[in-house]
Amino acid sequence: MLPNKENLTVEFKSDVKRYPDSDIFDAVVAFANTEGGDLYLGIEDDGSITGVHPSHKNTFTLAAYIANNTIPPVAVRTEIIEAEQPVLRISVPKSSSGIVATLSGKVTHRRLKIDGTPENIPLYPSEFATRLSDLRTLDYSSMPLYESSLTDFSPSEIDHLKTLILSYNGDRSLLELPDTDLFKALGLVRDIQGELIPTVTGILLLGTQAALAQHIPTHSTSFQVLVGTDVTVNDDFSLPLLSSIEKVNSYMEVQNTKQEVEVGLFQMSAYAFHPRAVREAIVNAYSHRDYSKMGRVRIALTDDGLTIANPGGFIEGIQLDNLLDAEPHGRNPLLSGVLKRIGLAERTGRGIDRIFESSLIYGNSLPDYTKSTSAHVSLFIPRSNPDPQMTKLVADEQNALGRPLPLHTLFLLNALRDAPRSSAQFLAEATHLPLVAVKNTVEFCVDRGLVEAYGRNPHKEYMLSSRVYRTHDKHIGYVLQKDIDDTRYAALILHLAQQSTYISRADVIELLHVDGPKAYRLIRSLVDDGKLEAVSRGRYAKYRYITPVE
Repeated sequence: MLPNKENLTVEFKSDVKRYPDSDIFDAVVAFANTEGGDLYLGIEDDGSITGVHPSHKNTFTLAAYIANNTIPPVAVRTEIIEAEQPVLRISVPKSSSGIVATLSGKVTHRRLKIDGTPENIPLYPSEFATRLSDLRTLDYSSMPLYESSLTDFSPSEIDHLKTLILSYNGDRSLLELPDTDLFKALGLVRDIQGELIPTVTGILLLGTQAALAQHIPTHSTSFQVLVGTDVTVNDDFSLPLLSSIEKVNSYMEVQNTKQEVEVGLFQMSAYAFHPRAVREAIVNAYSHRDYSKMGRVRIALTDDGLTIANPGGFIEGIQLDNLLDAEPHGRNPLLSGVLKRIGLAERTGRGIDRIFESSLIYGNSLPDYTKSTSAHVSLFIPRSNPDPQMTKLVADEQNALGRPLPLHTLFLLNALRDAPRSSAQFLAEATHLPLVAVKNTVEFCVDRGLVEAYGRNPHKEYMLSSRVYRTHDKHIGYVLQKDIDDTRYAALILHLAQQSTYISRADVIELLHVDGPKAYRLIRSLVDDGKLEAVSRGRYAKYRYITPVE
């Protein structure tokens, strides 16, 4: 099987006139420095097969030749594919340990052009830090800034740091240390030949504005508020990181509206955007952004919702479908660790859990990361009204348990609210959770009386229990959802009985995929209504259809 067009991981090269070996090395390096892929020799750009050159048919020799001409050596797999004419496939693994170059020193990588076709372009030294950070082999935030000194630290920001440790219940043992020991303990400086040199994290947190402009000119923030198409707030600033976070939080306190939600006999304040989720999202944007790239952390509040975006895509191993399950690891481990010790960031490294949890406990629309690209991460939190019934259900259950509900449980309840009568397989697809986790979670919910189960495996379905449906309108919805199947089941049983001499409970179980007691109750109801009659009794009782008297 041969591909019919090029993409980021597939490239065609004509080998009629013998494709130059140096160009093969360049292509292999480009694949290794991106996502890996397959280089096909003997296929034209349009996909037509013209065959591999005889000098490239010795696959073992070519693979060794490629390894000897790449640094570090790239171990490719080579294979001759017999098609209309033989084609050579060179499979290149993605480099996970560092940047690859040719023996002559060329460093390239692949990207997609605006028309969607791929190209190989140079990977410049200024981009090395980003690549190594993505591969988790470099912590840019821990790098010393040799042209900086302790005089670049702002006394007011040092006091600000200590105040935040107290305010956010951070590591108070830090406050007992002299300033220089505090800087060392947090990694804000490095001792290099007896001289304390600020790190990137040190200047980000404590640097004067002049020091930030000189040493980390990439750090800046934009906060915007749009009402319709009118921009009511538009503020660009380059403050030390702690002051930047506080300024954004201050803006959000003013702009973040709230409403009171009745929960039983009590009322709860439900914000348009939960303050805890907003704080975690803002801290994440600063702690995971790529400080080697120009750009800014952008916060935009519109009629539709809140967008928080930062330069630098997801790092290696993080994708949209594993955001909640991937091992916590940031682009800037030192910076993230400092923010945790201060108390600003979630100490477990699972700040993203808090972002989702804050929407789920109120039944709001879920946060959305789908606008993220390889160049930036973009979080959108929709503006939506809380669901009083869901809020009460979660609050009651958490009070009964004496602890917060697990995130998987909240996801499951949210999915069932939007898609009642769902199978475990459907719920796994809707929540992006493993099927085994969904099955365990839904059984926990059934045991707790949060969810009701219908039918038998493998056709079992689930819906929220009547506890969710407290208002008259909601109760009508519950009754309709619950009883509509009973009506349909009765019709199916009667139709089967009309077509048969008699039916048994086993027939109903097979027909409707329900359990034995449910099948018996359905048959008993039809007998009581005079639509079926028993022709025998006992465990294997038979029933027949009663023709209505006109």
